[in-house]
Amino acid sequence: MHHESKKPVPRFGVWAPYRGKWVIDARTERLEASFDQAREVTLSAERSGFDTILFAQHTVNPLDQNEEILEAWTAAAAAAALTQRIEIIAAIKPLLYHPVVLAKMALGIEDISRGRFAINLVNAWFMPELIKSGIGFPAHDDRYAYGEEWLRLVKDLISGKNVTHDGAHFHVQDYTLRPASRFRERPFIYTGGESGPGMALANALADCWLINGRPIEDVAPLIADLSSRKREGAPLAYGITGFSLTRPTDAEAQEALAALYAIQDSFYDERRKAMQANIDPNVVALKVASKYPGARMIGANGGTLPGFVGSYDAVANKIADFLDIGVGTFLLSFFPLIEEQENFAREVIPRVHALLGEGRRVTKLAARS
Repeated sequence: MHHESKKPVPRFGVWAPYRGKWVIDARTERLEASFDQAREVTLSAERSGFDTILFAQHTVNPLDQNEEILEAWTAAAAAAALTQRIEIIAAIKPLLYHPVVLAKMALGIEDISRGRFAINLVNAWFMPELIKSGIGFPAHDDRYAYGEEWLRLVKDLISGKNVTHDGAHFHVQDYTLRPASRFRERPFIYTGGESGPGMALANALADCWLINGRPIEDVAPLIADLSSRKREGAPLAYGITGFSLTRPTDAEAQEALAALYAIQDSFYDERRKAMQANIDPNVVALKVASKYPGARMIGANGGTLPGFVGSYDAVANKIADFLDIGVGTFLLSFFPLIEEQENFAREVIPRVHALLGEGRRVTKLAARS
């Protein structure tokens, strides 16, 4: 399902509402991160045909450390038990869990989900989360060296291998986890990170590399770079994040987007400014928006930059363009949460499959040449 060729089969996913709704009205609302909300979004996503859902992982809320944040791994385990088909992804920062403990937790959710669990390794970017805890916040490249050793151990352990390891950060002796996956070789592995070490880590150990949303012309060189590198095993798959809002026409979509900005700006703008001071300045992926003057963020990583706001047909065609360059997984945020993701599933996903199935993409590409 995940081993993608140059033109992959599209997979559509959503972000669970880990820090509450994506758009908040400062006059009447605050960030609320209950599992009840995440459960309804997850069940809606599965019911309407999405392939995957991501639970982002924080212990404190980066937007406001006094506000709520969902605990990713307990939520992912519960979501796994409540669903039948959708893939459940839980993000993880390696510094928070010893690899043996985390691998055992991953195999537990793999068993609960009957082979639908995935890990998304994120090497941390929000400094207070780790500094205030006393865990500490190593320099960027040191975090990646730690994360690579950590992920190699986790990958072997969740594959059911017996592990003996004596490394810079971990010393593991004759360790095997049982039961291993009863359904496949191991849980799936996503990674992010767009620095040199982040891309090297993806090439070496990931199954799918998640790229922060941005225009397609800036995504293509990243994929070309990683696709040209030598790699063991199956080809690396690619995914992209972003915010989507679709309507029958582009004008209607832009009008709806403007209304959302008007609601959210007073709540998010000051919080985002405060958050910036707490982000590691060496994290490449989170600098993406600054490269696009005038960009206003909304929803998940990348916001509207990839171009998933517009008419049903325009967004379907944009997704088909991303498929042409090798992006297969589209991990999207929506608002209102359930209403808009179900609208996307009903209107856009069938259009994407129609474009692929009826050969319209071939005609369009031929017309360009």
